[in-house]
Amino acid sequence: MNFKTDYKLENYILGTKWQDLPHEVQDRLKGCMIDLFGALIVGSKSEQFAAGLKLAKSVFGSGDIAVIGSGERFSFAGASTAMGHSSNAYDIDDGHNITRAHPGTSFVGAILAAAYEKNISRNEFLTALLVAYETTVRMGAALMDYYNYAHSSGTFGAVGVAAGVGRVFGFSKEQLNNALSVAEFNAPLVPGIRSVEYPSMNKDGVPFGIMIGVLAVLNTLCGFTGNKHMLEADEYRHYLDDLGQKYQVMDLYFKPYPCCRWAHPAIDACLELINKHGILPSDIENATIYTFKRATMLSKIVPKTADEAQYNIAYPVASAIVHGDFGFTQVLEENLNDRVVIDMMNRLHFKVDDNLDARFPAERICRAEIKTKQGDTYISSECEPRGEAKENIGIDWLSDKFYRITGPVLSKQAQDKLLKLITQDNDLPIREIVDTVNKELGL
Repeated sequence: MNFKTDYKLENYILGTKWQDLPHEVQDRLKGCMIDLFGALIVGSKSEQFAAGLKLAKSVFGSGDIAVIGSGERFSFAGASTAMGHSSNAYDIDDGHNITRAHPGTSFVGAILAAAYEKNISRNEFLTALLVAYETTVRMGAALMDYYNYAHSSGTFGAVGVAAGVGRVFGFSKEQLNNALSVAEFNAPLVPGIRSVEYPSMNKDGVPFGIMIGVLAVLNTLCGFTGNKHMLEADEYRHYLDDLGQKYQVMDLYFKPYPCCRWAHPAIDACLELINKHGILPSDIENATIYTFKRATMLSKIVPKTADEAQYNIAYPVASAIVHGDFGFTQVLEENLNDRVVIDMMNRLHFKVDDNLDARFPAERICRAEIKTKQGDTYISSECEPRGEAKENIGIDWLSDKFYRITGPVLSKQAQDKLLKLITQDNDLPIREIVDTVNKELGL
């Protein structure tokens, strides 16, 4: 491969200014912050976060940086690691169809930790998020082609961490180039499809991607040298041609349910029929979900852990049929042994529809057929996941989701306060927002 270092990416990362961004991009970034803070807040109630806190304390030690969901303070590496464990814990964060991964969660913990340490403003934090999104998505496309394998979020997020944190830390373009190189070269090559078939905290590899990105930044400061990153290669430099013109952050999708995106259309197809025809769960003889092959590969076991509940298709669909929704409460481990939901899981069947499979991954479509004990058969429309980029998701949609997802852990008054801090026109220190979150969580 031939590489050329012209610092085009590095100059973009360091030179982007909040005031120069289009209004719709500024609004999208505020929406991303709402969504990512929601993920961090509910994720702080997870077993994965508990493990992350233990790791942060035992390996990286204490410091002065606050972590959402904890009353303790950590070093930069420790805070990044802890929040890297919570941001993707309930699979409720944004995604991007090009990489079929979750960019925001893969770097937000580290950038937020760096922002808190340097006491930057909310708008500067949002700008750091932007350059991390733009870097991560483009690097993800390059790496997927180079390795010819569907890697997952932690792989690309390591580079996003280097981009966003390098900006916050005030790196020179040479330092930033080095950090990007080290992060990309050493990024964990996460085999995402295995986590679909065998759910666990391994998931999308987010905690390990964040740790690699953080180490790339810190090792750069210690004198460790890398050489070239993939977006400098002849084959992939074209991904940088539209920097500052085409904003990949506008092509994000957002998730209404805390489970794999591939299960979302199945949930909506069943809820469409239930709501339209007044079907009670006890009325259902069986339901058949026609969908694309990858969706049928999702786990169908009765979950014993939150991760098994998320990377599953039978449990979220059955839970939504029984409860009328699938939210944070439904993935809590104490609620997984719901006999009514488990019984409904046994009445579900999943079949590959060749036509729908041919439309994947550009479209992720599902159709449901419900047969009732009264002898009626109902067939849904073709459903695709809600929150797609083409819907031009705005702050109102994401605020509604924030209210629904964080409702079990935050009061309405606290939710209102946090949304105002994130969306108001007046800038403010990022520390004020993080400290307010923890205060409202009782920490």
